Amino acid sequence: MQSTRRQTLILGGSLALPSFAQTAWPNKSIRFVMPFAPGGTSEIVGRAVAAELTKQLGVSVYVENKGGGGGVPAMQEVARAAPDGNTFIMGHVGSLAVNPYIYPDSGYDVNKDFAPVTLLAKVPNLFVIHPDVPAKNLAEFVAYVRKNPGKLNYASAGNASAGHLAMEYLKLVTGMFMTHIPYRGTGPALTDLLGGRTQALSAGTPALLPHIKSGKLRLIAVGTQKRIPLFPDVPTVAESGSALGLGKKLEHFETSQWYGMIAPSGVPTAIIKRMQEECLKALKSSSVTERFANDNAVGGGMVPEEFGKFIANEQKIWKDIVTRAKIKSD
Repeated sequence: MQSTRRQTLILGGSLALPSFAQTAWPNKSIRFVMPFAPGGTSEIVGRAVAAELTKQLGVSVYVENKGGGGGVPAMQEVARAAPDGNTFIMGHVGSLAVNPYIYPDSGYDVNKDFAPVTLLAKVPNLFVIHPDVPAKNLAEFVAYVRKNPGKLNYASAGNASAGHLAMEYLKLVTGMFMTHIPYRGTGPALTDLLGGRTQALSAGTPALLPHIKSGKLRLIAVGTQKRIPLFPDVPTVAESGSALGLGKKLEHFETSQWYGMIAPSGVPTAIIKRMQEECLKALKSSSVTERFANDNAVGGGMVPEEFGKFIANEQKIWKDIVTRAKIKSD
């Protein structure tokens, strides 16, 4: 998206506008947009950080959910927002590293129309199934799906959501075939999974933990390279290669959800830097660290330039997976 009122920039930095640089910030409420419906990991992470930012900045930092369309409508809106430091959006693996390859006509360029602020959190991807599915682990689940190709449906928070990508990646390396049913957020997707209308899902720990503990969902694998402390007896996908008869094919499998704050391009460098510093402070607060520890989330805080490099690397990784898995926008 090109705009005469905005200067183009590359992820990793922004250009200060003198009129804004001379204005005290913050001087009014700050909107933090979540590109998904309520109930998902992005909102849980976002609200935890926003609550601390509100205390620190002395103005309301409020979360606004705008779900649907794989996050594209929300990104379009924020790309058009005034670059005054009063609007930010949660960026994640889908919107920043995958959407550029499956929504080429979105009307904006994530590498030019947005400026990175900081990485907020990395959250392990968990793979869960409905208890009615006759499988107690990943190997049994893969075997069952292979015997029943196309008969099972998996839910996700939407096209290009972290869960969609994780499941497509798993399908790609295991040779499974399931039908993808996209929703407008993790909350709605969970509702149908819990009701047995879909059979599987991949999402972050925060949204799934209560249902795993209650037995309403069965955890069959985690997407990190190492087992997570919260579920020490649950194998990773990477270590399940032998049981699946896939040998070394899975040894490098890794998928996690990551969430970061980005801003419309043109926001002054001073504001970007201040917000990154405030986010880092919030991530070190007891309320956030305790919440993240309970969910096995790892806090971020990296500076804008580092976050920009992180995004660029993720784009390289997921471009390859999108191509190989033939992930489409519908």
